[in-house]
Amino acid sequence: MLKKLSIVAMSVAFSMPALAEKEFENHTNMMDHGDGHLMDMTGGMIMGQNTDVLPGGCDKIAATKEITVHAGHKYAKKFPGRMYSFDVQEYQFEPCTKLTINFVNDDSVRHQWMMHGLPKYLYPKGMFHMELTGPGKISGTLIFPPGDKTYLIHCDIAQHMEKGMKGQLKIGKGSGDLPSIPGVTSYVIQDDYWDKTEEDQGISDVIVEEVADLTEAVTGNDSFFSGLTIIGLAIGLLVAPLLARKFKNMSVGEIISYLLELAGTGISLVIKLISGLVAFLTGLISKK
Repeated sequence: MLKKLSIVAMSVAFSMPALAEKEFENHTNMMDHGDGHLMDMTGGMIMGQNTDVLPGGCDKIAATKEITVHAGHKYAKKFPGRMYSFDVQEYQFEPCTKLTINFVNDDSVRHQWMMHGLPKYLYPKGMFHMELTGPGKISGTLIFPPGDKTYLIHCDIAQHMEKGMKGQLKIGKGSGDLPSIPGVTSYVIQDDYWDKTEEDQGISDVIVEEVADLTEAVTGNDSFFSGLTIIGLAIGLLVAPLLARKFKNMSVGEIISYLLELAGTGISLVIKLISGLVAFLTGLISKK
């Protein structure tokens, strides 16, 4: 019995450090692995740091700035339905600015602050990346390229960006707003918890009846409308409620962008089908 109690006591003693909440750590003792890649043994990492090399097109450092970015669950409370967030969702700086970011993780989980689209000749993989595992602070520096552009900043941990941890950083005038930035722009894909009720079913039935009446009225009389026109009207009436729900709270620009992307996908599919058909027919002819 005494032996069993000793084993239990030892197990509890060894598990106590693992169960204890990690204390806030200031990550200042980073190991330099070259090419702007720094890391330590306690969950801190920086990728793509650049403190002195000017990007092409920058004659000098236009300005030297410093910001503190907080990441955590508590900052998402102002965005209903989101779980994680940065404390600030939008920044704007001059081109060729040297910026130092003090990244603070206020949660007991891993968070990142990443910026994509940077010139690859200067920033490996075209990004600047900072991360912390658990509560702490880490500081990194980069120099922005010239030109007006809007960059995505986000946490790349699975689902953290989708749950709200993202923002945008504009250089100069920027190149427009990015979609789905919490508190800044509308979400492209809205959360949809819609369940088809009897009322919705009634609406669909009404639409079907209206289409049937319209078809009968047109086909029963001489008209310029063709059968294809009737089919198009029917599809339009049936799809309209779905599109209205899809485009709810989206700006005109976002709707146009979505439709253009959809059209591009359709055109690509048609081209692939035609190419496949041509290849198939060519194969048949060559066999003959």
